[in-house]
Amino acid sequence: MSLAQTNETKQKTEVTREGIIEKDGVLIVSGEEYIYRVCSALASPTRIKILMELLRREADVGEIADMIKQSKANASTQVRRLEEIGLVRSEYRPGVRGVRKVVKTAVKEIRIILEPPKEEKK
Repeated sequence: MSLAQTNETKQKTEVTREGIIEKDGVLIVSGEEYIYRVCSALASPTRIKILMELLRREADVGEIADMIKQSKANASTQVRRLEEIGLVRSEYRPGVRGVRKVVKTAVKEIRIILEPPKEEKK
């Protein structure tokens, strides 16, 4: 696959879960339950700080723990909350001693749609 084809494939990426759609770096959220989930995850200054840093660069959980000045266990919990709603993704890579969990985000914008879906006319 050529570089141009790879970039074209990345640009058309769309991840859909009921109520949450991610497309081209934009997370679109609709429906009361899903708006609550996303807003709940964003209600933490720690998670906002993690997201802002991950926009600049990917980081492993140890680096995130150092950044937020908390334990790796707590950093992992914060990352998990962000993963649950699709704001970050993680992958495991070889490390010095075993594997390390590397976290990144492609979401640069979040749109919350308050208007309920229009009902179909019969």
